[in-house]
Amino acid sequence: MSLGRTLLLKAADTPWIAKQISERAFAKRAVRRFMPGETLDDALAAAKALQAERQDTLITQLGEAIVDLGQAEAVRDHYLAAFETIKARGLATHVSVKPTQLGIDQSLDHCRGYLIELAAAAKRTGSALWIDMEDHRYVDRTIDLYRSIKAVDDRSGLAVQAYLYRSAKDIDALLDLAPWIRLVKGAYREPPSVAYPAKRDVDLSFYDLSIKLLTGAAKGQGTPVFGTHDISLVRRIIAKAKELGVKQGGYEIHMLYGIKAGEQGQLVREGETVKTLISYGSAWFKWYMRRLAERPANLWFVMKSMAG
Repeated sequence: MSLGRTLLLKAADTPWIAKQISERAFAKRAVRRFMPGETLDDALAAAKALQAERQDTLITQLGEAIVDLGQAEAVRDHYLAAFETIKARGLATHVSVKPTQLGIDQSLDHCRGYLIELAAAAKRTGSALWIDMEDHRYVDRTIDLYRSIKAVDDRSGLAVQAYLYRSAKDIDALLDLAPWIRLVKGAYREPPSVAYPAKRDVDLSFYDLSIKLLTGAAKGQGTPVFGTHDISLVRRIIAKAKELGVKQGGYEIHMLYGIKAGEQGQLVREGETVKTLISYGSAWFKWYMRRLAERPANLWFVMKSMAG
C-alpha cells in the first residue's frame, strides 16, 4: 500500500482530523466534485439529470457506525421515505445501504429486520436495495443479511471486495442464489493478513473474480456488476463478457458521481448498462478520504479548492 493511501485512510479514522477538516470551506468546495449536495433532494435532482441521459443511478446517505438502535431506526425511516419519493418522481434509482447504519453492531436481528423492511419497500416501489460491504470484520454477517433480503426481493444486491483473499470463496458460495454482486476493489484500511496490500494484486484479483462472475452469468447464475473507474479494466471485462456469451444488459458497470463522467456517457452510448452511485449527507469526511485514497492524485483537486 502506498504511503499516500495509508495516510489518507488513517486520516479517515481520526476524529480530530475529521472535525478540523470537515468544518473548512475549502473541504466543502472540494467534496462537491464527488457529490451534488448533502440532501436527498440534491441526490435525486442529480439522478433526474442523469436519467435524461439514459443513465440510471443508485443513492446512498453517508454515515456509518451509529451508536444506538434509535439512530438505526431513523436511517431505516429515511430510506423508506426515499423509496416512496423515488417512485413518485418516476426515477430508475436504487438505494445502497451500510449495515453499520442499520445497527449491525448493536443487534444483528434488528439490523436484519430493518433490511427486510427496506427490501420489501424496494420491491413495492419498483426499485432495488443494495448492501454495501464494510471492513473484513463484517463480511460473514453481511453475507448472512444478504441471504435474508434476497429471499424478500430477488433484485437485491451485495458488494464484494476484490482485495480480500476470501472473496473468491464467498462468490462461489453465493452463486446458488443467482446473486446481484457488485464487485469493487475495496476502500478500507485492511491488514495484509486478510487483504492484498499491493494495487497490482488487487487489480489481478478484480479481473479474476470478474471472470468467475461472468462465467456464472453465462450459466444463469446471477447478474454481475463491476464497480471500477479503471476504463482499461472495464474494456477487458466487456471483451470477456462477449467471449463468454454474456450480452449487454446481462452485466452492469457502476461508477461514482463526478468520476470519469465522460467515459460513463461513452459506455452508455455504446449500449452498456452504466449506473452512477450518488452519495449525499453531512457525514462525508470518511467517505471522501477513502475516495482520495483510491487515487491520491485527486489531492490536486483539494489543493485547487484551497486556493479557490
